[in-house]
Amino acid sequence: MAVMSVDSTTAAWRAAGESGDAEAAAACLADTVEAISPLTAAFRFSGRDQVREMLIAAMEVFEDLRYHTEVGDERTRALFLTGRAGREQFEEAQLLRFDADGRIVELTLFGRPLPALTQVMGSIGPLLVRRQGRPGLARLIRVASAPLALFTRVGERRLVPLADPNRGRGSADG
Repeated sequence: MAVMSVDSTTAAWRAAGESGDAEAAAACLADTVEAISPLTAAFRFSGRDQVREMLIAAMEVFEDLRYHTEVGDERTRALFLTGRAGREQFEEAQLLRFDADGRIVELTLFGRPLPALTQVMGSIGPLLVRRQGRPGLARLIRVASAPLALFTRVGERRLVPLADPNRGRGSADG
């Protein structure tokens, strides 16, 4: 595997994300890469093959990815992007750590807001397990995550605005 500069790896990673090309994104990864999900602490995706599968599922769910900020150095970069999962807009932060060959060896993901994260969970999880040959578990994950997605979506639109510190204080409810 050829040595890449961190700048060229990062540029290739960004281009792959914005074009929805999971294979091009996987080409930026070290063989021993580890991806840390924003959705679960129960496991990590380990190795290029597992992370590639996660990227394929993500690229099926995400739309309109646009990177807007990048900070870091020759060992670590933080990238920030916006996108959409279904009808939910989201913002994601990606912490990338690089090996001596300029490949991504660790990918830690952070996302917001909560309704978008629950949409992603209900979409990516079933895709991943279906690709593993477990369609029953895929249906179960989709069904189990649907109420959580609904509650977070309704809460974000109806309840959270009631706690807005800029909301008027003279009303009967506050």
